[in-house]
Amino acid sequence: MMTCFNLWSEAELASKSMLDREKWLALSATVLLASVAPKPACAQQQDLAQPQSIAAATDTAPNNLMAQSGQQSAGGAGVPLPSRPVNEPPPEPSPYLSSWLNQSFGVVGSARTRFGPYLNNDVYAEYEFWGRKGPFDLYGYVDLPRAFGVGNVHDTGVTNNGSPVFTEQEPRISIDHLLGRSLAVGPIKEWYMSFDWIYDLGHSRAGRQNTLYSGFGVDIDTHTKWLLSANLYVRRQWENYGAANENSWDGYRLQMKYIYPIATFYGGKLTYIGYFNYDFGSRLREKTGDNSRTNNAFVATNALNYGFKHWRFWAVARYFHNGGQWQGGELETPGGTIQVRSTGWGYYGYVGYQF
Repeated sequence: MMTCFNLWSEAELASKSMLDREKWLALSATVLLASVAPKPACAQQQDLAQPQSIAAATDTAPNNLMAQSGQQSAGGAGVPLPSRPVNEPPPEPSPYLSSWLNQSFGVVGSARTRFGPYLNNDVYAEYEFWGRKGPFDLYGYVDLPRAFGVGNVHDTGVTNNGSPVFTEQEPRISIDHLLGRSLAVGPIKEWYMSFDWIYDLGHSRAGRQNTLYSGFGVDIDTHTKWLLSANLYVRRQWENYGAANENSWDGYRLQMKYIYPIATFYGGKLTYIGYFNYDFGSRLREKTGDNSRTNNAFVATNALNYGFKHWRFWAVARYFHNGGQWQGGELETPGGTIQVRSTGWGYYGYVGYQF
């Protein structure tokens, strides 16, 4: 429900500015990066459930390999040097449970999301994590749809016998790190093997989604404050709410993520986090045999994050075009004819605590 970026805390932004910007950047979304990527509107009729977390876009905590070693050798003589000057006070303990894995728990409200044939509103709980450890650049979230019994008539989840869990995991593995050498070329600073796994448990098989995107990703140096990354995936589809493309390789996804630190206000960092997913090359329309589905979809997420050491607040506007690969127009259902509104804007708000 949110998609795809992890949103920075004040401490993280400060640390990232001092470390090699080449070693990170997959935010996810906080963004939704977001993020945000919302819960299916009608599980039994919807195709692609997008990342429900705007903290979805995905990037990570700094990779402090040198700091972790704690010492260096002097002139190759093997004499340990102190990791800090003798008179310097020890660093303050981390305010978080882990020195590298960031975690948060929050409440998300969504309105007019368009990942199924119906517009959907929901209020749900979300656990989110992100961090960098060695070659592993991790991001993921777990949603409890309709956890508080609040939503519109088409919203299903924990409290009304709908899907109890929706999750997305977006790990990336640094190829540069595995090879022990830089593969940088031009503006491309680091190469990754990238994955994006989306799973909706559903109340039954007909309400379940299991999708794996796999491919390659890069971090891009813009020589500005803008942080940019890209991933290109091929899609393997298993369960998909009974859609005609189940159990097949079906299409591709191009993903771009972009972040810009705006300013500091009253001790909090204001950051813009954005990303888009462009799905193409599918054969869902032909396999369905009518005009109710499409072979492409586009979703663009725009988030403003106001982050402190622990508290995180964000507001999101997301644009859908053929959301969930549904074609706009009239659709015949067992309950009668409905108007599918798969193109338009949806909105999210979030309050969370990072620990």
